[in-house]
Amino acid sequence: MRFSYAEAMCDPSFYLPLARAAEAAGYDAFVVPDNLGFPGKSDARYPYTVDGDNAFLEDKPFLEPFTLIPAMAAVTERLRFHTLVVKLPVRLPYLVAKQATSIAVLSNNRFGFGVGLSPWPEDFRICGQDWDNRGKRMDEMIEIIRGLAGGGFYEFHGEHYDIQPMKMCPVPSEPIPILIGGHSGPALRRAARLGDGWMHAGGDSSELAGMLERLETLRKEYGRDHLPFEVHVISFDAFEPDGLKRLEDLGVSDVIVGFRNVYQPGPDTQPLGEKIAALEDFANRVIARG
Repeated sequence: MRFSYAEAMCDPSFYLPLARAAEAAGYDAFVVPDNLGFPGKSDARYPYTVDGDNAFLEDKPFLEPFTLIPAMAAVTERLRFHTLVVKLPVRLPYLVAKQATSIAVLSNNRFGFGVGLSPWPEDFRICGQDWDNRGKRMDEMIEIIRGLAGGGFYEFHGEHYDIQPMKMCPVPSEPIPILIGGHSGPALRRAARLGDGWMHAGGDSSELAGMLERLETLRKEYGRDHLPFEVHVISFDAFEPDGLKRLEDLGVSDVIVGFRNVYQPGPDTQPLGEKIAALEDFANRVIARG
């Protein structure tokens, strides 16, 4: 079992010392969210809170992940970094491919590219991208990113994107794992059909086993069950030995742990020292004991 540390919406100056502390404590990865901004008005529901309210996001500080991750990678040597998750189809595929490959090169292959759909139509409008065909465009984008990251000349001619033969340099020496986020039926199918793994976003723990069973069934249907596949999960089970064993038995490869409720409105007032103490306490009680 691998352990990822989650901290977000905190004082931006905390990230580099937290990355160093997480690496020293024995964590395998640091997860980084993606948020473009807070809309003045939205009728959309947030899918990962009970009431669907997104008010907790207002005035929360988010750093752009393609900027933050290289900074943290520069002050660490072993720690990996996963996006949870980049809102892929609000962006342009060629530019995203360049950003992802650059991070992978700079970090010496310590980057896992978690991608998903944004629940906010406002994100698409502000970026000039279509909302209605977002899923189909995301599928093409994943193919394009993989192709460009592989090196050499690559071209793509799809329903939504048309790319003339192009070569990127440099590209990473190892493939970038593409981890698909989302709990919906289409998201699980996408993960099974196109992903190197799946990223769980929390929620009702009783539904996790069913989603993992569905993923396994779909991967067999797509003929991909023989390929390596990572499963990144947020669960309270990660905080006690029996729970970790249950997750391991379900096929979970990576657990994501955080030590405060990020869904609370208002600023994060927890000092840096308390954050480091919390991550170190978990590492000493759980990670160090194997």
